[in-house]
Amino acid sequence: MSQATRILLALVAGIALGIAAVAFDKDWALRVTGVTQPIGEAWLHGLQMVIVPLIVGLLVTGIAATAEAARAGRIAGRAVVLFVVVLWCTTLMSALVMPLLLDLWPLPEAWSVALRSALTATAPLGKVPTLADFFATIVPTNVVAAASGDAFLPLTVFTLAFAFAITRLEDAARQRLTDLFQAITDAMLVIIGWVLKLAPIGIFALAYGVGARTGAAAFGALIHYIVMVSAIGLIVLLAAYPVARFAGGVPLRRFARAVAPAQAVAISTQSSLASLPAMLKGSAEIGVAPATAGIVLPVAVAIFRATSPAMNLAVALYVAHWLGVPIGPGQLAAGIATAAITTMGSVSLPGTVSFFASVAPVAFAMGVPIEALGLLVAVETVPDLFRTVGNVTMDVAVTGVVGKRD
Repeated sequence: MSQATRILLALVAGIALGIAAVAFDKDWALRVTGVTQPIGEAWLHGLQMVIVPLIVGLLVTGIAATAEAARAGRIAGRAVVLFVVVLWCTTLMSALVMPLLLDLWPLPEAWSVALRSALTATAPLGKVPTLADFFATIVPTNVVAAASGDAFLPLTVFTLAFAFAITRLEDAARQRLTDLFQAITDAMLVIIGWVLKLAPIGIFALAYGVGARTGAAAFGALIHYIVMVSAIGLIVLLAAYPVARFAGGVPLRRFARAVAPAQAVAISTQSSLASLPAMLKGSAEIGVAPATAGIVLPVAVAIFRATSPAMNLAVALYVAHWLGVPIGPGQLAAGIATAAITTMGSVSLPGTVSFFASVAPVAFAMGVPIEALGLLVAVETVPDLFRTVGNVTMDVAVTGVVGKRD
């Protein structure tokens, strides 16, 4: 049995047991949450404690890899520019579309209230930041204070500047620093691996409390979440077709036929890397020279994920909707910037790890509590299908654009 299956079963079992316990003896069931809730929160804190060094390490190594790719030649440099444009466009799309989807099909108020009361550790809401607050806080005055206060956008801005400064150093110094941050990242991933081995226990403990306090509303809310976040991934996937047609000059039917085998591999493996051979073949079928595709697609697989910033922001916006957190223009701007920037550092991570490492900084930047992420990671399998297929489809589309101009 895979770890993802164990995590999902732990979620279902925890919620179901919580519901059954309340039906048997409500007072006793709620007293039990006094034991299960701290266990779940301790597991969640285990993931949270590595986020700052992990994000810093991933950003430094990700920017270093991006800079190396851009220096590799004209084709690679143009591909990097196009992928950065795609990342920002998909993020802005998510910021506009996700609130509209939630307005069209909101989470039922009774479910929202019940779920809000179930997450007892969520912090009280403060003042909604304005756009002026966003610009006033985007550059940190003290990077150590930003890190200790989970102020991820200012920390990200500093790390981005630091990473680009490293790329301007001499080769030996640049390599030493890059190796150092790669080692830090690897160590953090080892710790996360240990924490994730305990995920079924932690998620079961969190899920029991949610089931005891909300009843069947928890299952309905999770289905609602899967549909909403997957919809954002589907939009990115579908957007690849007009990109290929209008920017790459590839007829829609021809592009659809060429990319279909890579999509099939992506669905079956949930891995962009495993889909690379099929993507190379599909790029050749839409007229991209093998030499060009051989440069662009490995860069895409190694550094970029077209769906990640859009879907990471969508998760944070969904949790805000779930918990009734008002999102002002300053918070939304912070979420957009954090999602678009940090995605370049998290692409090499396994799905379960990348979910928390990518979404938590966005949620922190927007002032959205992250307790719900411990439950949502258990149902990430379905949205992750849309992430992978959308990434693969957009990678081939952008390769077609680069190939047209080559």
